[in-house]
Amino acid sequence: MRGPKAAKLTLSEREKDELERLARGHNIPQHHALRGRMILLASAGKSNAEIARDLHTCDDTVRLWRRRWISSQATSLGDLSVKERLEEHPRSGRPPRITAEQTCQLVAIACTPPSDHPTSHWTPRELADEVMARGIIDQISPRHASRLLKRRLSNRI
Repeated sequence: MRGPKAAKLTLSEREKDELERLARGHNIPQHHALRGRMILLASAGKSNAEIARDLHTCDDTVRLWRRRWISSQATSLGDLSVKERLEEHPRSGRPPRITAEQTCQLVAIACTPPSDHPTSHWTPRELADEVMARGIIDQISPRHASRLLKRRLSNRI
């Protein structure tokens, strides 16, 4: 059973040129190239199912990007470039409670030896307690302090 017909998508010459450049680019993130190819095929009159089959993706993804492209065409290319039109929208959700600056301070404390402790290294419990005692972070579990430290140090390597 066939569903509703996909919305018609037309491109200006400038949009088409930039999309083709993006779709062929080697230094372009592949998700941008794929989305560019979806839009080009949609402007050629292909259905969402045909595009999904050709690009080995799902219909819902093609439908989403067709809709987003059509809605973004109301904004001029001077205000919103082709590449910006193919960007993900910010995801909803709770913002992080611990900022990057607080994480840096936690790492700085972890990199200094504990002065008033008998051990030469911080334990996750001691580190969490110290960060809260100094008023850097209101509340943090030892496990989360350890996780932040581990993630931060693994990004250095």
